[in-house]
Amino acid sequence: HVFTLPIFKKQIRKVPKTSVYIYFGGLTKNTCFWNFVCLIVGEILRLNEDPTVHGVALHLSENAYSSKILNAVKPEKDVDGVSDVNLGRLVRGDTYNCSVSPTASAVMELLEKLVKTVDGKKVLLVETCGPLEASLQCLLQRKGAMTMSCQWKTQQLQSKLHQADVVVVGSTKPKEIPVSWIRPGTTIVNCYPDFLSGKISLKFERWIQSQQYREWNLHCLKLQPLSPVPSDIEISRGQSPKAVDVLAKEIGLLADEIEIYGQTKAKVRLSLLERLKDQTDGKYVLVAGITPTPLGEGKSTVTIGLVQALTAHLNVNSFACLRQPSQGPTFGVKGGAAGGGYAQVIPMEEFNLHLTGDIHAITAANNLLAAAVDARILHESTQSDKALYNRLVPVVNGVREFSSIQLARLKRLGINKTDPGTLTADEINKFVRLDIDPSTITWQRVLDTNDRFLRKITIGQANTEKGFFRQAQFDIAVASEIMAILALTTSLADMKERLGKMVVANDKNGQPVTAEDLVFSSFLWLLYYLGCKFSFCIFQGTPVFVHAGPFANIAHGNSSVLADKIALKLVGEEGFVVTEAGFGADIGMEKFFNIKCRASGLVPSVVVLVATVRALKMHGGGPNVTAGAPLKKEYTEENLQLVADGCCNLQKQIQIAQLFGVPVVVALNVFKTDAHAEVDLVCEIAKQSGAFDAVPCNHWSAGGRGAVELAQAVRKAASQENHFKYLYNLELPIIEKIRIIAQKVYGAEDIELSPAAQSQISRYSKQGFGNLPICMAKTHLSLSHQPERKGVPTGFILPISDVRASIGAGFIYPLVGTMSTMPGLPTRPCFYDIDLDPDTEQVKGLF
Repeated sequence: HVFTLPIFKKQIRKVPKTSVYIYFGGLTKNTCFWNFVCLIVGEILRLNEDPTVHGVALHLSENAYSSKILNAVKPEKDVDGVSDVNLGRLVRGDTYNCSVSPTASAVMELLEKLVKTVDGKKVLLVETCGPLEASLQCLLQRKGAMTMSCQWKTQQLQSKLHQADVVVVGSTKPKEIPVSWIRPGTTIVNCYPDFLSGKISLKFERWIQSQQYREWNLHCLKLQPLSPVPSDIEISRGQSPKAVDVLAKEIGLLADEIEIYGQTKAKVRLSLLERLKDQTDGKYVLVAGITPTPLGEGKSTVTIGLVQALTAHLNVNSFACLRQPSQGPTFGVKGGAAGGGYAQVIPMEEFNLHLTGDIHAITAANNLLAAAVDARILHESTQSDKALYNRLVPVVNGVREFSSIQLARLKRLGINKTDPGTLTADEINKFVRLDIDPSTITWQRVLDTNDRFLRKITIGQANTEKGFFRQAQFDIAVASEIMAILALTTSLADMKERLGKMVVANDKNGQPVTAEDLVFSSFLWLLYYLGCKFSFCIFQGTPVFVHAGPFANIAHGNSSVLADKIALKLVGEEGFVVTEAGFGADIGMEKFFNIKCRASGLVPSVVVLVATVRALKMHGGGPNVTAGAPLKKEYTEENLQLVADGCCNLQKQIQIAQLFGVPVVVALNVFKTDAHAEVDLVCEIAKQSGAFDAVPCNHWSAGGRGAVELAQAVRKAASQENHFKYLYNLELPIIEKIRIIAQKVYGAEDIELSPAAQSQISRYSKQGFGNLPICMAKTHLSLSHQPERKGVPTGFILPISDVRASIGAGFIYPLVGTMSTMPGLPTRPCFYDIDLDPDTEQVKGLF
């Protein structure tokens, strides 16, 4: 969109905020230029900082081309390349990092068509203004042309015109200049505004198109793996990460689309999605896994190794989309989630510790809402309707008025009034009384720490709470519904709607009480700036989005829809976006397809199913694998029978993926203790079981080079015909949807509902929430509800102990067996080994 504006402040201020490209009307000779210099510069500086404005084009008279105005335009928004920075880059030949005048580029293209080559030709520039003239001279001279410039009133004009092979005219030819002065056969290009009148937008068309999608110019970092492989932290510190602003530019992000956090991480603005809305998506790859051991089987490592292989070795644009690690497992048992070895996100200590603070913002927002629920119950219990109304709608400076949030609540109640003084006593009662039933409160406080003693607590015991105490609990922060919403939202408008729908309790009439009824806007803005996180670079200099971090055993376990959508646009039609689902395919992958894909509308191209010989031996009857304890000899010595017996779990997980109609590639994450015969056996069984391909991977020890075969298999599988489908119809009753997951995915004979679960299902169905997808909260250590049952359990009854609803996130949330939403610390947590060196200021002992 190009808008022509006169240079008057009051009219410039009327430009819609959605306008993207701003074009300043020219200053005439009758305009008192210096009266407007400060105004023009001020408006340019304002537009520089407006993220909705991607480019500024100045159309000024020749006498207005002062450096003060030209250099006020930010180089990234300098459409015509008039600033000293862009002209300097052009002179140096750095055309990739500079803006070149669209007019100059168009002149060059025309000349290529008209005269084939300007090499050795004499080109005369007549009355081309300063910046355009400088750009043309530079571009022409780089093509071997000899350039001259002059004005129409130049005394030697006739001689210069007669010598020229090409004449580029920047203003209308005066009548007194005869055509005979121009040598016959001379090529003339008119590029003055009057000549382009009515077609001024064509001048910017190519520039605008270049803003919609920019080709990648990615320079991958060199990798020299060491043997034996050092610790993860040593590897991370041994590689200097690429500066995040450099990486952003290489993959086509505009300067205003990122907010830099230090040298290695940044946030990305959601305006990027609007800019790239017409760009074709790339291929969408999900990395899932078999039922893991407590040590994990390396899905994050495979995700990163695959992206390194695609980008650094096959020259394919690719992105990894990961979840942010929770401090619970980081300081508990499992450790971080940055990948490992030579396939990890760096710097890994920043990745695992705090990142950009998203989880802390979610914790604050969640707990603010929890505080609001209890405070509202207290205030309603101790005040009359009149007192509540006077405090909720106070008189400020002699005026009483409703806030926008309160007006929205009145509308939901069917009260179409805007004057606080006109409400009846009955209407005031409806407005001020939420009548929350404390026994139905489902909104819990959260903490990003494993703390078993917060699983059940009593709150409100201070005397100031006047006896209004109740039993409550803490969940881990990543189990918060706000985290689930952040991961599933598709836009800020969608986020706002979802946050408002969150049900926190029921009132005494059995009707749901939502966040809209409480402090909706207060915590919405805590999330506003989270957006999508373009954070760090993978070890070989390829990009990764890190956004949201829900667990797969107690939430849906996938990174954000926004990260995937933006990445799919950035990689282009032939590129790949690789994202990861938590834990086994029975948990994270099932939720990815049935919940995340429904929310996003995206269709996956391939499932990469990660397996290890270690986990397969466990499923084949091997001894228990315990975090922190040495592996038994069964896991370090060749044992083909254990591997063969354990492949039943791999076969089951392949079958689960096939339920959704997506091709499966098995990635066998190879450890140094694995025997060649064991590796070959797993790959053979996987292919016989319906996998499109199965390949061993050594990315942990070799980086991207160790996953090239996997990358090639994924590319081939992505070209196959896709028959993606959901597992169940949303119109089915809640109980039937739970039963389908239990029987078809887990292999259960049937389900068994506790009285509490039956009651909740009945309540949610009556409240109109029956048509939502299901998010099962189940142990990740077994296909069943019993962690000790390995392999492929059958004939079991799946117990559903409770059912909750995450209405804002958009799913029903059954708890299987004794599943807890607050993990506990082990006897020897990971933090025993983590410390800070006071001399080097570096974190020690972090994996």
